Amino acid sequence: MNKIYILIFCYLATIFLSCSKSTDTEKYQSNRNNTTNVKDNIVEIVKDDVLIGSSSRLYLTDDYLIIIDIKSTDMLIHFFNRNNYQYLTSAIPRGQGPGEITVSGHIAVNKDKKEFYMSDHGKLKIFTYPIDSILYNPYYVPEVKKELNNIQFPSEYLYINDTLCYARIIEPTGNVGHNEAAGKWNMQTGEVVKMRYTHPKVRTKRIGIAVSMEHETFVECYANHDLMTIMDLDGNLKCNVYGSNWNDGKIIQIYHFNNVVFRGDKIIASYSGRDMHGNTLPDKLLVFNINGDYIKTLDIGYKIVDFCYDIQNDRLLFAFDDMIQFGYLALNESMLE
Repeated sequence: MNKIYILIFCYLATIFLSCSKSTDTEKYQSNRNNTTNVKDNIVEIVKDDVLIGSSSRLYLTDDYLIIIDIKSTDMLIHFFNRNNYQYLTSAIPRGQGPGEITVSGHIAVNKDKKEFYMSDHGKLKIFTYPIDSILYNPYYVPEVKKELNNIQFPSEYLYINDTLCYARIIEPTGNVGHNEAAGKWNMQTGEVVKMRYTHPKVRTKRIGIAVSMEHETFVECYANHDLMTIMDLDGNLKCNVYGSNWNDGKIIQIYHFNNVVFRGDKIIASYSGRDMHGNTLPDKLLVFNINGDYIKTLDIGYKIVDFCYDIQNDRLLFAFDDMIQFGYLALNESMLE
């Protein structure tokens, strides 16, 4: 009987110590079990007869949903109506020639000029595509927006203007390795200013990023650590948020965060928790408030390749590798509380 009391005491002490470690800037969350199953709320997006591979990324601009088919051997991007998901056209062929993309990368949107920028990591260039031009001519030959170098370059960024982008920066570390850093990138000069804060116990970063200009907040979520870091727009630390798999900076063989977005004052991140040796794609979303406090888990029920937030329709759009390939989840306040 005494052994049972000892075990209960140790368990309660562990919980108490875990909770007592939390401060305003260091938040430890051992329990994220407030789960709502929303699989039945996912509405499939039917893409007619357009063939799109499983490795796809989603972007939104003006009235359009753009899907990049990263591994396509033909047209790389596909346009859909943003509101009813009607297929419109496909564009930008893969290849080495003028108007062709060798290795497709990130798309960034310039809303003011109604154009988008697409990276080609094979040609080491970022190209400019006016939306009207590419819709009218799928083989439109773009102008070069920016030459890239292979020493330090953005793999993902939010375009604010030509002198300010918030970016995930790739830094090669030898012949095959690389590290990732969060920072500000000047598209005109190529200058990179890294965020002021970086976690002192993390040496190798694999991160997803999101930016809220409205709330002056920058978030980076780690794939190789159970960690989310919240900063201001200059990279000053607001707080670190640790999950139950945080291992004091040591890497364990579990895949954690993937993508992250803002929905108003909520942070929504896809989370896996799966062994790195298997299928690591996440099937749930973690919802936090702007201060990093955990609110709930949305069980999506499908394996998520990519997702984004559509502010116009208040929806999350998904690319899946599952029974359905694309879908959306209509949001409301009660779902995120």
